[in-house]
Amino acid sequence: MSTEDKKTTAQQSETDLQHYMQSIQPIEEGQMIPGRVIEVTDGYVYVDVGYKSEGKISLSEFESPPQIGENVYVILIRKEGKEGQVIVSKRRADEKLVWKNMRQAFDEHKPIEGVIDRRVKGGWEVDLGGEIRAFCPASKVDVRRPAENADFVGTKSLFYIDRLYAKGKTNIVVSRRDWMEEDIKRRKDEFFSSTHIGDVVEGTVKSFTSFGAFVDLGGFDGLLHINDMSWGHVTRPKDFVRLGEPIQLKVIRLEPQESRINLSLKHFTEDPWNHFEEKYHVGDVVKGRTTKLADFGAFIEIEEGIEGLAHISELSWVRKVKHPKEVLKVGDVVETKILGYDVQQGKLSLGLKQVLPNPWDEIDQRYPVGMRLTRRVVRASPYALFFEIEEGIDGVLHADDMSWTRKIRNASSFAKVDDELEVMIIGIDKERGKVHLGVKQLSEDPWESIARAYPRGAIIDGEITNITDFGLFVKVQGGIEGLVHKASVADPALETPEAAMAKHKVGDQVKAVVIECSPSKQKLSLSLRDYVRRVQREEMDKYIHDDSKEDTVALADLLKDRIKG
Repeated sequence: MSTEDKKTTAQQSETDLQHYMQSIQPIEEGQMIPGRVIEVTDGYVYVDVGYKSEGKISLSEFESPPQIGENVYVILIRKEGKEGQVIVSKRRADEKLVWKNMRQAFDEHKPIEGVIDRRVKGGWEVDLGGEIRAFCPASKVDVRRPAENADFVGTKSLFYIDRLYAKGKTNIVVSRRDWMEEDIKRRKDEFFSSTHIGDVVEGTVKSFTSFGAFVDLGGFDGLLHINDMSWGHVTRPKDFVRLGEPIQLKVIRLEPQESRINLSLKHFTEDPWNHFEEKYHVGDVVKGRTTKLADFGAFIEIEEGIEGLAHISELSWVRKVKHPKEVLKVGDVVETKILGYDVQQGKLSLGLKQVLPNPWDEIDQRYPVGMRLTRRVVRASPYALFFEIEEGIDGVLHADDMSWTRKIRNASSFAKVDDELEVMIIGIDKERGKVHLGVKQLSEDPWESIARAYPRGAIIDGEITNITDFGLFVKVQGGIEGLVHKASVADPALETPEAAMAKHKVGDQVKAVVIECSPSKQKLSLSLRDYVRRVQREEMDKYIHDDSKEDTVALADLLKDRIKG
């Protein structure tokens, strides 16, 4: 006898035993009893329940037509109907079996299977079979609270029973979330225990963030960071992976304690830095594509996976670049020089200006000190004017170098933006990248001229321009102003300084003696008192040595005439 035949014989013996036990024990109405299908018609199923007649069951109580010989459980409704047959119900037996399973699942905290049938207020209705329905709150239908438009209808899943009431109307509350969390934990623990760094795993792209994409590995997530998508520069994660796309990735980091899983797409290929020193050297000029601009510089990719930084200070020899966008834009292909690198850290320093000659190296040959040129004012500040000497090279004219004699308190009062002025190169600072200009240097220093022409003790003509408490300001030739201190206006033995100053007014022409002239200090001290004394001495000497009495005049009148003259 074959194994299959033995199995069939054993099942038949078990059924015969059940029928024998039923034949010797009384069958009560409402009792659940086993039966065997003996006939199936278009509308009914006939079941042998071991009684004097077969049970008749509507075919609608079966999900699908049963096979002859199939064992089923039924509830005895009546021992004898109108036609003498046994009245039984498979549906009520199914309900009783399902309820029994519900109670056991609740008591033993075991999951049960169900299908989410329809949405109701506050959650979802779940069909548990046997016409038993349960309520699953919206907060317990998924591990994340679903969106308002989420649709779970038709979802077949396992549930845990949260609450079970049987008094009056049956009330069952189930949780799909509890089962999912437990299942996810189990799968995650299994993942961490069986997976190692370097393993290839498969997942589905679940969502995007600014720093990468989350990949569903079976109810729990792994992170595919933007830096691990490619050895090259990645701007948008969506350019490398698609939402909902199955994808194979390499595991590059596992932290069970933090439940952290880092994945990589780029590690399927070799790191290009491994061969960097075979291809590149410091001083090489290479082409690269601008990938990103930051406040401190520009990132340039010289090949996929090898990206360097051109610091803002390395972008131009002559321009004061405040932001790389003034020189570059993303996508520009440029020539750049390798200034340095660190293979271990994957760092590369680049320079754009080093590809071109430094215009400051020979600037003193093109613009020697003393050279005169006419240039346009491009910018003004309170203390200086700025000129464009040539493209990228500015010259600065400080207020102190605008005039030998005027005190320029605001450079804009000397010239305006777009005015053209003749200037002189008076100094070049290569290290600081500055060209110093002067306007007053175009003419001789009048202070030096005054000092040569009017040494100490010389008499000079001038005009009173201002009267103050401490003296008189007198303008002399060359536009230079000198000061007559009040103590030097008149002889204090003859009159007070205040009285002497009161005799003068702005615009008066006067003669004075030079007391001090210092070009380095731009200081000129004058004395009206000393001039008067000198005139007095000259007249006295003339009077004493004059032998002609006929032309003698009063000394006081002579002095008066000379001083006024």
